[in-house]
Amino acid sequence: MANNISKVKRAKMLKLLDKIKSEHNDDETLMAINQIENELTKRKYGLVWEEHRETVDQELQNKIPVFQEHPDKNIETDSEGNYNFLIEGDNLHSLYLIEKTHKESFDCILIDPPYNTGKDFIYNDGYVDKEDDFKHSKWLSFMSKRLNIAKTVLKDDGFIAINIDENEYASLKLLCDEVFGKENHLSTQHIQVRYTNKSLNEHNDWQPVMEYVLLYEKKYNYFRADRPKETYGIDKFQFEIKELTEGEKFQANGRDVTVFKKGEWEISKKTPDIDRLKEAWISGSIYSDTGHGTMYKRVVEPRVETDGLSSLYKIEGIGEDGLGYRYYTNPKRKNATRGKMFTGVPLERRKEIETGESVKEFPIVNYYDYSAEFGNIRHEGGVPFNKGKKPIDLLKQILSYHKNKDIKVLDFFAGSGSTAHAVLDLNKKDGGNRQFVICTNNENNICEEVTYQRLKNIKNDYNYNLKYYKTGFINRNLQSENKYISDELLMHIKELIQLENHINLDNECYVLVTNENELINLFEQKELIEKCKTLYKPSYVFLSTNELKIINENNINIVSIPEYYFAYELKEAGEV
Repeated sequence: MANNISKVKRAKMLKLLDKIKSEHNDDETLMAINQIENELTKRKYGLVWEEHRETVDQELQNKIPVFQEHPDKNIETDSEGNYNFLIEGDNLHSLYLIEKTHKESFDCILIDPPYNTGKDFIYNDGYVDKEDDFKHSKWLSFMSKRLNIAKTVLKDDGFIAINIDENEYASLKLLCDEVFGKENHLSTQHIQVRYTNKSLNEHNDWQPVMEYVLLYEKKYNYFRADRPKETYGIDKFQFEIKELTEGEKFQANGRDVTVFKKGEWEISKKTPDIDRLKEAWISGSIYSDTGHGTMYKRVVEPRVETDGLSSLYKIEGIGEDGLGYRYYTNPKRKNATRGKMFTGVPLERRKEIETGESVKEFPIVNYYDYSAEFGNIRHEGGVPFNKGKKPIDLLKQILSYHKNKDIKVLDFFAGSGSTAHAVLDLNKKDGGNRQFVICTNNENNICEEVTYQRLKNIKNDYNYNLKYYKTGFINRNLQSENKYISDELLMHIKELIQLENHINLDNECYVLVTNENELINLFEQKELIEKCKTLYKPSYVFLSTNELKIINENNINIVSIPEYYFAYELKEAGEV
């Protein structure tokens, strides 16, 4: 049973203060103690919860997590591609190691954590039900540890997307504001997940149909989303205006203006052309929030009584189309209040159109209807999964917010493996080279029978490589067994090198040597040296002058095994 850390600490401190008060009765001491008590007991604004300790967190005090590869479960359908990873084990242990291999490395983190509905959240080997007084505190303790590591492994220009429903949306929003910074909140996507006429429980007064995706960037204004685009066309540039008289000239708002009254000008609509004009109503946000509206209000509106309806105003010195002026009209009918403006193709767009590269971007909206996709979700991946399975179209949309096609993606609540499936499908669609690392525990055999099974089911549909890891442990007190932690950890360095570089240490293209004998043996095999592209070795294994010559002749890349993998653990054990 997890301890309620904050409550226990507070109770101990208050008890100690009572003891001090009983021993000291001078006014100065009592006043100070009262102030401390007020700080301990007062309510504070913001996200405050009773901190809880997980069993898996306590395990880290006595054990060092390691990864163990299971080659019999590897999937290899791309002979030249990089490797993706499925990691089985508690995600806190997995993240402990991923923080070593992928610090500031992931472009996108996409997670679908338990919604804490009273039947989906397992904490310390037991479901947290709705009657648990600390259900929200346990969930927040659980999430905060993982999100803080997630921030560490996210690139400065990366983003995280978190699926959630209304049970913990408010808490999660405040937690993310605290972890990532309120200023780094990009959007809250509102996702319709079921039809409004599909009742979950006909006895309920309220019918939820929405879920949410919280989007945060790592650093303010570093992430630039790939916004929806369309080619900037000239199909609306259809108008020509003829001035039939010299008009009447006047000045307004610091501009030279010519007014052409009704009958002194004419307009015609023709085939779209880059040299023609586009019309736009001066209404709505154009009227209230733009310079066009301000110009209309200051120049055109005050002249309606003087010039009459259906007048044309040629205002000099404005516009980005190179004409040197802009046309406005006042209303055509009595009691009407709005007119129009006529603009040419902006000079910047004209250049783009002439080179065939003119594109217009639009903001990303925050509502999407995926009720149909959620309704058919049982077919995706060929695996049954009734607790939070997400349609890959939704996940592909989120992944597509990143402009690059070679990003690294992390999901440490892998569940049914939808994120991995979405990455592969998006790569196939746009020719990208995105890579994924996904993690899940094996509660009820979910990792083996659902997550991994799904990836096996789709292996003939995509070219990709996958390594299957499980988390294991090394005792932090091996000295009592006359063993060295460094020797034990060295046996699991291979997995970390492969994970960090998304490769397969095949002893051909990528070779690992851990001691002098292995190095000597390598250089005695000419055929291996000729195939080798990269050689990984510890810093304490030195190359001779002749070996360096051979390395240079064969253009072999030398990489020292990162000492940061287990530097803290070895220092703690006194072995460095």
